[in-house]
Amino acid sequence: MRYRLTFVAGLALGYVLGTRAGRERYEQLRKTARQVAQNPAVRNTAESAAQQGREFAGKAYHVVTEKVGDRVPDSVADRVRSLRERNTGTGGGDDWGTTNT
Repeated sequence: MRYRLTFVAGLALGYVLGTRAGRERYEQLRKTARQVAQNPAVRNTAESAAQQGREFAGKAYHVVTEKVGDRVPDSVADRVRSLRERNTGTGGGDDWGTTNT
């Protein structure tokens, strides 16, 4: 209950401070965020982090498959296999619109 009360208090405080700052401050923050996101250094860093994440996920997948593979019921293994096959023909994108570049 204490966490809910803290969350609601923080939400109310953010709303009050946000309305006092006004639309101009919101637009200023939005413009700054857009400039940061379009910075080539930021974009390169984000892409390399995404690439490393995909590599680590692939390694983790293989480790988990080796350790758990024979202990998973056949019905679950068949379902995972069918989902994997269905998703391989999506053109390299995932549910979030990103690619495996």
